[in-house]
Amino acid sequence: MALFNVRVYGLLINDEQEILISDEQEYGMQFTKFPGGGLELGEGLVEGLKREFVEECNVEVAVSSHFYTTDFFVKSVFNDSQIISVYYIVKNLSPLELAFKAVAFDFDGEGEILQSFRWIKLSELRVDDFTFPTDQHVAKLLIANL
Repeated sequence: MALFNVRVYGLLINDEQEILISDEQEYGMQFTKFPGGGLELGEGLVEGLKREFVEECNVEVAVSSHFYTTDFFVKSVFNDSQIISVYYIVKNLSPLELAFKAVAFDFDGEGEILQSFRWIKLSELRVDDFTFPTDQHVAKLLIANL
């Protein structure tokens, strides 16, 4: 039986042409990715993305447009599933009230699951800012579209 893991991510770009990225610690590893996560059973892509932004960023977003869907094989680093990731351009519907960091993995508090957020200027975005292959590919596409 094939196991597919569908993930949905938001590309949130502010008025200063910076994109929001998430530094996380979970499963004993640290990684950097775009905000978003796994689709839950019975959820549509847009609905799942909106839920993820409320859970992670405590903000409602509007989905502007589709940006990219995985078109190559990606195996999960956490289990034997195949990852399918869908990326959308999003806009926050109210101000983001997060403690933005300047340095990666600058977490507040302790625990098994930690998360912090940074803004990166699109003009300074690098593929190696990201941990996972699909996020790296999306970074390449964003850089190419500048």
